Parts: sequence; structure tokens; C-alpha cells
Amino acid sequence: MEAGVRLVTVDVRWWDTHFEGVESMREGFLPRWDRAYSALIEDLDQRGLLETTMVIGWGEFGRSPQMNNRAGRDHWPHVFSAAVTGGGIQGGRVVGSSDDKGGYPKDNPKSPQDVLATIYRHMGVDVNAEYLDHSGRPRPVLPNGKPIEELF
Repeated sequence: MEAGVRLVTVDVRWWDTHFEGVESMREGFLPRWDRAYSALIEDLDQRGLLETTMVIGWGEFGRSPQMNNRAGRDHWPHVFSAAVTGGGIQGGRVVGSSDDKGGYPKDNPKSPQDVLATIYRHMGVDVNAEYLDHSGRPRPVLPNGKPIEELF
């Protein structure tokens, strides 16, 4: 951020718990995640960088609403969560909801493309732009999706 880097990705592979999910989250992933994520946000805030730095905790899939036969939860594309702060985001908001089982969207659903459009907006990327690929065909930056306005 301070060195002019526009995007940093941290790959956290221990999030993917297909077996013994409750134990591995409680005893492994969650305490480390909570310390690291909150420390990053606190540090950015204390140094005056949080307003211009968007921080997102987001996986590539949601988790199945029911445990599998190995006491874990599998990939579930219908509902997922993202924790978003900084970069002009107003905190303390929940956007959208799922049914009572956490299996399907209920109110105000958002897509992964909407999250990407929100990130791109922060980075100054025109989501409506198109670029020509190697064969000269136009390719959109983002085929669909729009920024999540409720966050701002």
C-alpha cells in the first residue's frame, strides 16, 4: 500500500474444512484469522490508511448448510459471505440475507461479480470498459455485476 502496490492477495488454504470442520475452525483457523485480520484493520486505521485501503475477507465458495458425513462442510455456490471494510466502506452493515438454513439467498442477493465490481470501483477500474483480446474480439472487464451501493 505504502509502496504503491494496487492489489495484494493473501491465499489462506486452511479455511477449506471438508472434515472435522467445527474443531478445525475453532482450534486452528479462526483464532489465527481473527488475530491477523483484526490486527491488519487496526494497523491500517491507526496509520490513517484504512480510508484509502479496502480489505476483503472472502472465499471462492460458500459452505454447505449441512455437515457432510465427515463432520465438515463442502463447497456451496448458492450463498457466501464477504467481510469488507476500508476504502470508503461504511462499517457495521449487513447486505442481503439467506434463508434460515443458510442455503439460499432470501433478501437482496449479491453475486461474486457484484463484489468484484465493488473492488474495481475502489481501484478506479471502469467495469463497463471492453478490451480487445489477441484475436481482436472485444472482452468486457466484467461481463456483469455492479458495485454494492449499500456499503458506501
